[in-house]
Order: sequence, then C-alpha cells, then structure tokens
Amino acid sequence: MSTPVLVDSSVLLDVLTEDPAWYEWSAATLAECAETSMLAINPVIYAEVSAGFERIEDVEQALPAGAFARLPLPWEAAFLAGTSFLRYRRAGGAKRSPLPDFFIGAHAVVEQMTLVTRDPARHRTHFPGLRLIAP
Repeated sequence: MSTPVLVDSSVLLDVLTEDPAWYEWSAATLAECAETSMLAINPVIYAEVSAGFERIEDVEQALPAGAFARLPLPWEAAFLAGTSFLRYRRAGGAKRSPLPDFFIGAHAVVEQMTLVTRDPARHRTHFPGLRLIAP
C-alpha cells in the first residue's frame, strides 16, 4: 500500500452521523481510498470525533484501530501548525488559538500524506502543495 491517507474528522462525522448532505460523498471517498491506501487518523482527529460520544469504547468501535492507523502528531507538524496559524492571524483571521485544521493540515504536509476533507479552503490557503481529496 502507498503512503497513508489522513482522514479529516468532517469526513468521518459525515459517515458516522449519516449526514444527509455529505454521507454519500464521504462514504464513497473513504471506500475508494481504502482500496489503495491505509486510512489514518491522529489525536486531533480522534478528539474531534470523540466529542460526539459519551464512552471511549464507543469511539473505539466507531474508529477501529484495524480500519484506521493511529499516527502520532510529529513535533515538526506542531511547529508548522503554529507558524501557519500566525500567518492566518496576520492576514486577518479571527480565531485566537491554533485550530485543529492547522494541526491536521500540517501533519499531512510533514508526513507527505494526502488529506481527505470536505473543508479544503483553509488547507489550500495555508498549506499550498498539500495533496487533497475534496469535493
């Protein structure tokens, strides 16, 4: 298999909640990626998805380790997230703390992964060259 594909929480939540607008795209895209690549998540993605569950056992069932590789967030990605967030703030961005999107995008860049997301705008702006699978 090729380099892992990092799966953004938006795509996972679409599938887990059977979102009426995005379920079909997200489910089909995940299935297609799983045919050729290992699907991966990191602690930030896990945290975002887990907010919808009361028990860790339920999160583990929704995101089984056999289906999603669990990758650590590299220190280099944390640095890149911070510097990208600073550029975002200097360009007029309103958020005051590093957003999960910056950690997720930076992780994909540092480890040269493709990112599956349905929210590509911030990633395209702040991580040019990041390979994206998006609608």
